[in-house]
This record gives sequence, C-alpha cells and structure tokens, in this order.
Amino acid sequence: MRVAPDITLSTQDRKTLEKLARSNTSSVRLARRAKIILLAAQGLDNHTIAVQLNTGRVQVGRWRARYAEGGLVAIEKDLPRGGRRVSIDHQKIIELTTQTTPANATHWSTRTMAEAVGVSAATVTRIWRAHGLKPHRINTFKVSRDPLFVEKLEDIVGLYLSPPEHALVLCCDEKSQVQALDRTQSGLPLKKGRAATMTHDYKRHGTTTLFAALNTLDGSVISRCESRHRHTEWLKFLRQIDRETPQEKMLHLICDNYATHKHVKVKAWLANHPRFQVHFTPTSASWLNMVERFFRSLTSDRLRRGVFRSLPDLITAIEDYVATHNEKPKPLIWTAQAKDILEKVIRANRRLSSKQNDALH
Repeated sequence: MRVAPDITLSTQDRKTLEKLARSNTSSVRLARRAKIILLAAQGLDNHTIAVQLNTGRVQVGRWRARYAEGGLVAIEKDLPRGGRRVSIDHQKIIELTTQTTPANATHWSTRTMAEAVGVSAATVTRIWRAHGLKPHRINTFKVSRDPLFVEKLEDIVGLYLSPPEHALVLCCDEKSQVQALDRTQSGLPLKKGRAATMTHDYKRHGTTTLFAALNTLDGSVISRCESRHRHTEWLKFLRQIDRETPQEKMLHLICDNYATHKHVKVKAWLANHPRFQVHFTPTSASWLNMVERFFRSLTSDRLRRGVFRSLPDLITAIEDYVATHNEKPKPLIWTAQAKDILEKVIRANRRLSSKQNDALH
C-alpha cells in the first residue's frame, strides 16, 4: 500500500503557510494547498484532510507529495500544461515528399522528413499512410516509342477480346538464362515465429532457356527447354507447335521483336506454313504478351526459392511445373480495351515530355 509522506515544517515554513491559509489576498487554490500541508504536518491522513477541507483525496495526496519533494516553491504554481497542440502542415509535408528530395539522398525517410519539418517520425508515417505515399519504393516502367504502336496494340488486343473462329491464339516467348542455382548450405524450414531461411550465396550449375506458347483459349502451355535461344532453337519450337496443335486450326502467334523471331530462315519456314500468322508486340511493350504472366508464376512459385543441384534437375522441375499446370489449365482473361490502354500511354508520354522540358529549362 502507498504511504503518504510525512511532513515536517520548519518554524519559518509554518509561519508562511499559516499566513497563506489566513490571507484574503492570496488565491483560493494556494490557501487550500497551505491548509492541506498544515493538516498533513499534524499527522492526519489524506482521507481525513479531504473530509475536513471538503476536497478530493487525490488532490490532497498530490499537493502533499509535491511539498515533500519541493517545499513551498512546489505548491505556489501549477505544473506546466500541455497547451495547444502544435499545428501540423499536412500539405507542406506532402509537397516536400512528392516534389523535393533531401540534400544528400534520393528520397525522404520518415526521420529526415520529421527533422526537416519539426514533427515526430510517427506523425510523418501517419500522413504518408493517409495519402498513400511510399517514398522508399519505386516502380520501373518503359513507354513504347514504336511508330506503329496503335496498329500493333489494336491488332493484339483484338485477338484477345475477339479471337478469330477456327483458330488458336498462342502467346509465345523465351525465358532465357534460367539458372540452376544450388545453395552452399542447407536452409532451415519454416516454423512458428521464424521464416524459412536460405543462404545468400549459391553455386551455378548452368542455364537453360524455356520456350513457351500459352494458349489463350484454355490456358494450356506448350514448352521446351534448350541450351541456347538462336533462330535454330526457335524453329524447333515452331515445329513442336505445329505437331502439337490441330492441323485444321489457323495459328496466330503473338511474339516480341527479338531478332531471332525475324530471322531469314524463320521467315522462309513461316512462308511454307501459311497457317502460322505472327503478330509482333510494339517495342518495349512485352506486357502485352500474356505468356509473361505465366513466366511470372513459374518464377515466383517454383524457381526463385528452388534448389537445383544440376541443370537436369532444373529442366525436370520446369517440365513438371508445366505438366501440373496443364492438368487443370485456366485461361487468362484479358479485359483492358485498346482505347483505354492508348489513353494511358498518351498521358504517360505527355507527362514525360513535360518533365523533359522542365529539365531543359
């Protein structure tokens, strides 16, 4: 239990307190505090003092403790109050975050911003979160400068949204330089309170190139792994597509502008196989090719955290992944209209042009 501090008064302090308690000029608050201390000096407990003075026991205990710690000075004035809350200029913080950078950094942190505007880091965090600002993150982009961008965009999106009858639309590409990486030490498995671990260093056991054709109708994938990705390997893959698709179907292949796809021998082969029609994506617009979505799933689900002790192990893992995918394939549904994509590209080009003009001036 808490014990109220004993109060011992000197002759001078007692006279001063008695004078304050009887004074008609001192404040009522100060007179009450003086009476509290005088009664406490008589050995009365806080409850008894509170009853006699018709005040609260907590208030009695507070002034008794303060006098015991600081003497007369401690009861003459109230402790400093918090006062009015500091006004925070949210707009200034937002403008600094989005339009400036610190003197010696590429982006603001909560601490550097807090120091610059004179608030706490928690306040900066709260404002950034409310306005969706994340200065520590950056997204990469590339706007296509292809002079035939509109024509190619409408052609490919048209194949996605309104595929031709009696034909298959295949999104084709290579995922090159897939590395067979083996970790130098065994990692620890996932457990409660700890993420799975793996060493940052690794051993290389070679690379392979995955050729893939995604069928937009049902989501199935035709694939093969090769050691290189020249026109020779691309022709092998085209022959595989020819064998594994119904002969009565026209084939519309969506490819990027890699030189291998436009090799003279490839063009000659395509001329002899008229059911193949190749549609090239605009330059710097690989996102139009839906097979990239399959490559992303393969990387995140199977490759990034995989451990492969040899190149055949890697190839087997890729083939097993494709086989499992093809057991229950799901088509990717393209929903974006060509005009909507074009509007975004126009806005991006306009912003980039304005930024470049500002930089020149």
